Amino acid sequence: MQQPNVSSTFFTRIAKATSRLAGRPATFALVIVLVLAWAVSGPLFDYSDSWQLTINTFTTIVTFLMVFLIQATQNRDAEAIQIKIDELLRTQQGAHNALLDLEELEEEDLVRIRADYLRLAEEARRRLKEGTDDTGVPDVGASGKPREIQIVTRKPG
Repeated sequence: MQQPNVSSTFFTRIAKATSRLAGRPATFALVIVLVLAWAVSGPLFDYSDSWQLTINTFTTIVTFLMVFLIQATQNRDAEAIQIKIDELLRTQQGAHNALLDLEELEEEDLVRIRADYLRLAEEARRRLKEGTDDTGVPDVGASGKPREIQIVTRKPG
């Protein structure tokens, strides 16, 4: 198994640090203090256009940068979670390995696979209402007939 790379790119380190810093209560309190200081300074600057422009520019720049940094952090976290889920699925006896990396499939493939699992859930609930067991590893497929999960792969291009 490949070991995680501990050293990160400059962008990754900055994105992680910014995300951690932005999520702290002290950061929120600091921003509140800055906004209050700006509001209190209004009379000193006679509520001028430049006084208003200062806060508008500051908030626009911070928001613009935070969108990209937080999105980068969320993308990395989502990717790590997908890999962990794929590993759990891969190690389960009887699990369909075709379900690995589903997030890369086309929407219609996901809808079709989801329908099979919705049907399994409905059947399990019906069995519970009848007083029978809803555990086990039933085959995935229409009408309870065993079948392999079929995923249509498309060639790039």
